[in-house]
Order: sequence, then structure tokens, then C-alpha cells
Amino acid sequence: MAFFALIDKYGNMEKKILSKVGRYEFLAEPFHCDFSSRLFMGHLGNHLLNAADFHSNDRGFGMNYLMPRHKTWVLSRLAIEMQEMPKSYDKFFVETWCESAMKYFTSRDFKIVGKASSSSDTSSETTASSETTASSGNEKVYGYGKSVWAMIDTESRQPVDIFAEHDGLIREYIDAEKPCPIAASSRVKMSGEAKLVRTIDTYYNDVDVNGHINSVKYIEHVLDLFDLDYYKTHFLQRFEIAYVAESHQGDQLRFYMEQPSEQKYCIKITKVSKNSQEEVEVVRSKAKFVKN
Repeated sequence: MAFFALIDKYGNMEKKILSKVGRYEFLAEPFHCDFSSRLFMGHLGNHLLNAADFHSNDRGFGMNYLMPRHKTWVLSRLAIEMQEMPKSYDKFFVETWCESAMKYFTSRDFKIVGKASSSSDTSSETTASSETTASSGNEKVYGYGKSVWAMIDTESRQPVDIFAEHDGLIREYIDAEKPCPIAASSRVKMSGEAKLVRTIDTYYNDVDVNGHINSVKYIEHVLDLFDLDYYKTHFLQRFEIAYVAESHQGDQLRFYMEQPSEQKYCIKITKVSKNSQEEVEVVRSKAKFVKN
């Protein structure tokens, strides 16, 4: 079922009829792929976040509507589970929709599917940000994602009532029926035995539009804890990340890791700020690999 959206992506008043599920085409550009010509998980994460941004903006509750009102969406949790990754030059689609919404949080799901035509199309067309037509039955599924988002005030950094924005427009786009057959993010349990495995500084390129360390940068830093030889024999099947607190440029990040079972790893990231030696937890994540 389709509903009316009242704001276009430039903040102008207009009426559109849009579906609850957005569908966006992307390209696995070769310089976004690893040694095996498969898309980096971090770049897939960027595509998911871009799809979420396109979907919410097109429907009137995205960043283009929120930023002039000193509000923004921040990612709280993300889980990605893949059967395989798109290969270099593959065109693929990300479908996204809001599964549920509460006062301070909304759950958003993703489905990553391969284009029906072929993966051998090496066209140099740029990534598409407009919505595409509905999926066909013969597309292959690469994987799924689940995420949780909060809306905050950009000045106070405090949570905002989602339903108070734009007359609760987000309610019109909840789709609790579309399946997303992967588990939601679980609580990542860490024992006192986790070892400090890396310490890094943060710089300009780590910071996003919200002024804090970019959500995907944490993913890349975590996955860099495993060396190339490990990736040659293992496939990252599932990755979970939970954002506990913000960190900013100049903070030092410390990575603690432990292995609760074979091919499963839990990672905790803490920060130490410039003017404080207090160690504050900012991220917890979990990586599950399978042997190739």
C-alpha cells in the first residue's frame, strides 16, 4: 500500500505516492572490493546507510527534513548476514523498510539482492540513488541486514520523540509483514579476559556529517584486526555492531578482543579523550566467520 509524502529531498512541499519499501541500485566498484574482487563489508555498510538515507528522505522524515530542525538520525545497532558478497562490477539492489517504530527508536531492515540480468555487465554507469522497480522472482539473495536507529537533537545530543516529528509521518511507512529472516543484534558479552590488541588515533577522515566518528569507520577498524591470510581462508558470514557512545576526532580508540568459540570473535572499543585519561566504552561488535 502506498502513502503520501509531503516533502521532497530538497525540503520543498509536494505530494508523492510511495511504497513502504524502497529499492535502490548500486554498483560494486572495483576499488571498493578486496583482494578476492568481493565488495568490502565496510562499503556494503555504506550502501545500506545510503539506502536508508534515500528511503527516509524520499518519504519526508530523512536528514533533509531533520537537519534544518537541528535533529538527525544516529545508528544504534547494525547486523549484516551474508551468503556471499557482490563481486567487482556487479550491479545489485538494496531494499529497505521500517519494520517498527517506538518513541525513541525505529527498526529498519535491509535485503541485498543480485540483479536479474547478469553479473558480467561491466558498464561504467554510476551508482543509482533513485528508486527502482519491484524485484523479480529470479534474483538471487546476497544477504540481509537489521538495524536500530535513534533520533537525537543535534545541539543537546538527547533523544527526540520520533512520533512528534512531521506529525508522526513515519507511522505511515511501517511494514511489519515483509520478511527479514535473520536474527536481530544480540547483546555482545565480554569477559574480563579480553585482550588489548590495537590502539589507534582518529583523524579528519574518520568524522562524519554528525561530527562524530563515522559508523562505518568502526566496522573497517574492527575488520582490520584480522589479517589478509585469515580472509583468504574464511568468509565473514555475519557481523554485528552496537554503538554505545560517541567518539570524536582526536580520541584514541582501544580495541579489546576475545574468541568465545571457533571462528567467532567479540570486540570492544573504548576511547580515551585528549583531556581525560578515563577509558569509556563506545562500541561492541561480533564477527562470525566460516571457512571457505
